[in-house]
Amino acid sequence: MNRPVRTGTDPDEARARILEVAEEHFRRIGYHKTSMADIASELGMSPANVYRFFSSRDAINESICGRVLNEVADIGSAIARTNAPAMEKLDQLLTAVHRHNKMTLVKQRHMHDLIVAAMQGNWAIIKAHTEQMVTILEAIIRDGIEAGEFEVEDAAEAARAVKSAFMAFFHPILIEHCVQHGEDTEAGLRGQIRLIRRALSKSDQAVCRIQA
Repeated sequence: MNRPVRTGTDPDEARARILEVAEEHFRRIGYHKTSMADIASELGMSPANVYRFFSSRDAINESICGRVLNEVADIGSAIARTNAPAMEKLDQLLTAVHRHNKMTLVKQRHMHDLIVAAMQGNWAIIKAHTEQMVTILEAIIRDGIEAGEFEVEDAAEAARAVKSAFMAFFHPILIEHCVQHGEDTEAGLRGQIRLIRRALSKSDQAVCRIQA
């Protein structure tokens, strides 16, 4: 049970506790079924007091969505920081992000629905997350260029191209479509990574070495 947010509570602490309660409700019953009154009641507050810390319900929705998306960014950042060859890191990142998003659909459907709503509504947090992921891809590709693995001139442009080429394996709606129609996303994933390898690799390294 969450402790009440009492008068005089540090604003940052209060916001964090509001988000904790909101996220618990979102995961359990879904963001669309969670009311401000539900959140406030569990914290011993009035809805009006919740609005002291968040200007709107949309602000809470976007904050929770950001927390979920940060899980994906953390996966990418951790892989990018390893000492593995750039292509291996790119393979690991694309595979891990796809599997994480697919797992969210299957095991955390309410959070999947939140991200879908954010993408359909063009929430600012989606644009920020996309830019963050492109930056991570760019860093990996630049490492590959410097190591002589990749033969591309512009790492930023290549990162955007990789993001676009992999959209079917990142986008929650497209992943859901594949799952509903029984498509083998793992086979598609490997095939797309092979194409990306060929597009990025130096001509004498273009032979695919990724295990299907």
